[in-house]
Amino acid sequence: MDALFTIENLTALITLTVMEIVLGIDNIIFIAILVSRLEKHLQKKARTIGLVLALFFRIGLLLSLKWIMGLTSALFTLMEHDVSGRDLILLLGGLFLVAKSTIEINQKIEEASHHADSAEDALKKKKPNNFTAAVIQIMIVDIVFSLDSVITAVGMAQSIVIMILAVIISMLFMLRLSGPIGDFVERNPTIKILALSFLILIGVMLIVEGTGEHVSKGYIYFAMAFSLVVELLNLKYRKKAGKSN
Repeated sequence: MDALFTIENLTALITLTVMEIVLGIDNIIFIAILVSRLEKHLQKKARTIGLVLALFFRIGLLLSLKWIMGLTSALFTLMEHDVSGRDLILLLGGLFLVAKSTIEINQKIEEASHHADSAEDALKKKKPNNFTAAVIQIMIVDIVFSLDSVITAVGMAQSIVIMILAVIISMLFMLRLSGPIGDFVERNPTIKILALSFLILIGVMLIVEGTGEHVSKGYIYFAMAFSLVVELLNLKYRKKAGKSN
C-alpha cells in the first residue's frame, strides 16, 4: 500500500483525474442533450445510467490492457495507411457524433420555426418518451469517449490501481455536475446550439484522427473555451439589457 501511494503515483492520480474530468465534459454535454428530449422524471435516471455504464466500460477496458494496446496494431492497410481497431472506432464514433449533432441542430431550428404550434404540441415534440433509444445512444457515445480516455490513462500512469481510482473519482465529479450542466444547457438554447457545434467539431477531429492524421487537441479546446466565454458574455449582456427595458 505504501508503495502504491508514492509522490509519483499521487501526482499521476491528480493529473489523470483532472484529465479525465476535462475529457469527460464532452460526454456530459452529449448525454445532457440526449436526455433533454425525455420526460423530466426520466432525465436524471438516464444521465446516471449513462455515466455508470461509462464507468464500468472504462474499468473493463483498463482491466484489458493487452487488448487495448492491441487496438493500436494495424488490422489492414488502406491507401498506404495502416488501419487499427482504434482508428475504426474513432472513425465510426466521429461519424456518429457529426450525424447526431447535425440532426439535433436541425430539430432545434425546426422547433424554433414553429412558434405557432400550441404549447401542448410543442411539448410533445420536444419530450418524446424514448428512454431505451436514449440509453443505447449514450452507450455508443460512452464507447467512443471511453476508448480515447483509457488510452490516455495508459499513457499517463503505470499503475492499474491509480488508473481505476482516477476514473472512479472523475466519474463521481461527472455524476455531480451532469445535472447542473444539463439544466444550464437546456435553459439556454444558444448554449445548446454551441454545445452541438462543439460536438460536430469533436466528431470531425475523431474522423481525422481515425484516418491517421494527428490533431492538436489544445487548439480545439482553446477555440471551444473562447467561444463559450464569448457566449456567456452575450448571455450576461442580454440579461442586463432585458432588465433595463
